[in-house]
Amino acid sequence: MDFRPLISLSAQVMELAGVGAMVLGAVFATGLLLLRRQGLQPQEAYRRFRLNMGRAILLGLEFLVAADIIRTVSDEPTLSGVIVLGGIVLIRTFLSFTLTVELEGRWPWQPEPRPSHQPGGHTRSQPSGASGHE
Repeated sequence: MDFRPLISLSAQVMELAGVGAMVLGAVFATGLLLLRRQGLQPQEAYRRFRLNMGRAILLGLEFLVAADIIRTVSDEPTLSGVIVLGGIVLIRTFLSFTLTVELEGRWPWQPEPRPSHQPGGHTRSQPSGASGHE
C-alpha cells in the first residue's frame, strides 16, 4: 500500500493549520486590542497586541516546520529538494527562536525564571517586558 498520498495530505493539513493559526491569532489579537484598550496606556496596548501577534506567528511557524518535515518523507528525495527544504526549515526555526526570545526574554533551551512573590499575593514568572496570557 502506498502511503505517500496520505502523508502528502497530512503535510497540506499541517500547512493549513499553520496559516490558520496565524490568521485566527491575528484576528484574536486585534479583537483583544479593541476590547481591552480602554483604560490602557497606548504603549501597554501595543505591547499586549504585539505579544499576542507574536504568539500566533510562533504557533503558525511550528505547524509550518512540521509540514516541511512531513513533506520530506512524502516527496521523492532529490538533493536540490532536500537542500531547499533544509533551508526553509532553518529559516523558520531561526524565526521561532528569535520570536521566543522576543516574547519570553530567554532562549528556548534556558529554564523559565522561578516565580517570585509580588505584593498582594501575586506571583511573577516572566522577566520584565514579558507577560503571561493576555
